[in-house]
Amino acid sequence: MKLWYEAFFENYGNTYEKEPYTKGTKGECDFIEKEVGYKKGIKILDIGCGTGRHAIELATRGYQVTGVDLSDSMIQKARQNAKQQQAHVIFEKHDARVLPYTSEFDLAIMLCGGAFPLMETDEMNYRILENASKALKQKNSKLIFATLNGLFPLFHSVKDFINSKETDTSSDMSTTTFDLMTFRQQSTITFVDDDGEKKELQCDERYYVPSEIRWLLNSLGFINIDIYGAKLGAFSREDPLTTEDFEMLIIAEK
Repeated sequence: MKLWYEAFFENYGNTYEKEPYTKGTKGECDFIEKEVGYKKGIKILDIGCGTGRHAIELATRGYQVTGVDLSDSMIQKARQNAKQQQAHVIFEKHDARVLPYTSEFDLAIMLCGGAFPLMETDEMNYRILENASKALKQKNSKLIFATLNGLFPLFHSVKDFINSKETDTSSDMSTTTFDLMTFRQQSTITFVDDDGEKKELQCDERYYVPSEIRWLLNSLGFINIDIYGAKLGAFSREDPLTTEDFEMLIIAEK
């Protein structure tokens, strides 16, 4: 039986690209370029690359990019997109918990819920960070990722936010519960796949608070760890993390 995130993304590439939350690619890549000092030619690993929107944009700007994803259909769509846009990107199917890379990349990115924190246990989520760290060069490398902000559900209803016009996704969460002991959100999500078939899945996602993220990354050898609010298409070091931010942006350096 497929896990919920495997079932969700197995036939969702075309629909995914129509989601409002995928429209901030250029602004997010502007931020990434600034973070690497516009050093063209550096090697970038996009973990949970989906249909390749960040990977392809960065490749067209002159960077060497490898994109990995667990979904066959998303990787296939990413390769089609790269071919259409004449972008050279290596796309490979890999589980983020068992990546085959060691000290190869200058930068790793995980954006828009790319792998972390979708796993069913904290240990699996940690393994993703561990593999991202292992893939990076041991000095002067960075990990940039966005993840669910655990401060948000302490002050807001996650269900109301996701079903609001502010997010305007094509999916609907009919039932949502949040466990304060585990910081996990369980929800029933209803959506329509690329074939027009309506599906229902039981989802389980982990929210993290900043202190947890710092501890996890410190344990993996990251020295400088900065955490900000993650604004769609407008990542910035000028946005302090608040309880109003649904996601947080993490920049970790070795």
